[in-house]
Amino acid sequence: MDLMLNEYSAAPDRTVVEVGGEIDVYTAPRLRETLVNLVDAGNYRLIVDMEGVEFLDSTGLGVLVGGLKRVRAHDGGLDLVCTQGRILRIFRITGLSKVFNIFDSVEEALASHAKPDIRLAEDNVTDDPKAPDAPGAPAG
Repeated sequence: MDLMLNEYSAAPDRTVVEVGGEIDVYTAPRLRETLVNLVDAGNYRLIVDMEGVEFLDSTGLGVLVGGLKRVRAHDGGLDLVCTQGRILRIFRITGLSKVFNIFDSVEEALASHAKPDIRLAEDNVTDDPKAPDAPGAPAG
């Protein structure tokens, strides 16, 4: 089985890489090259759509982890889209489901980044009177 790759811009600063087929020791270098080229071109916010992936081995996992490290070096991110149980199981078994943000659709991945990061002032208030930013705490 061959590897099919299609990349497109889904939103400002968001590039999607659609992947189909098998990501294994033979095809993973093509995915690695695509990810490296995107990052080298200044694309640091990637979504890898794996809905068409039929097989994923450790080499493919390594390429995805390498891509994540590469974009994080530029304060970017690499999200995955996957709903296939057999592929998700690989991420769970390896613990990578805690490393990657995995979404059910490209739209869901895009929406997760569209929400404003709002922090309420109360988030910084503590009940510990010894804490430096507690109400009434002595100034440092």
